[in-house]
Amino acid sequence: MSGEAAGGRTSLPGLGTRHPIGGQLPAVYAEDDFLHRFTAALDEVLAPVLCTLDNLPAYFDPELAPEDFLAYLARWVGAQQAAEREREAVARAVQLHALRGTRAGLAAQVRLAFGVEPEIEESGGAAWSAVPGGPLPGTAVPGLLVRLRVADPASVDRRALTALVSAGCPAHLVPRVEIVTTGREEAHGDL
Repeated sequence: MSGEAAGGRTSLPGLGTRHPIGGQLPAVYAEDDFLHRFTAALDEVLAPVLCTLDNLPAYFDPELAPEDFLAYLARWVGAQQAAEREREAVARAVQLHALRGTRAGLAAQVRLAFGVEPEIEESGGAAWSAVPGGPLPGTAVPGLLVRLRVADPASVDRRALTALVSAGCPAHLVPRVEIVTTGREEAHGDL
């Protein structure tokens, strides 16, 4: 398999190994030229594998992981974001998963994905009354509205916002999104 087919990685010519096999052979083989050439070929094949294993902790550190492995890591922890925010999304994946389905979790995901603090309104509520049959709080249809205020609404990927809100919205709420021009109350649609 070529390096390109294996995710963009290629072998590095002349990459050495810290532990050549020939140096670890028993003394009886120390003078065997064929065996040293044979093990040198194995060293060349095994060097990338050993190098990867030596650096394995760096592959799982979102700040150090190579770009192609970072994309895999993001899929693995369910933290896919725009490329410029992918490292932060992977680093915060555990924290975001702990908040999933909550208002704070949804706000954090939208903020991470779009770089804007969202306004979140949800229907429903809890109240008590000393008088029986008092009015119920909230609205009859439970819902969730996520509003982004940005300078240029056309710069926000509406589909990505809708998908993010739908995935992070509690199951009992009907999600809606609005993209509003900063300082104006003009809405640019619902879900």
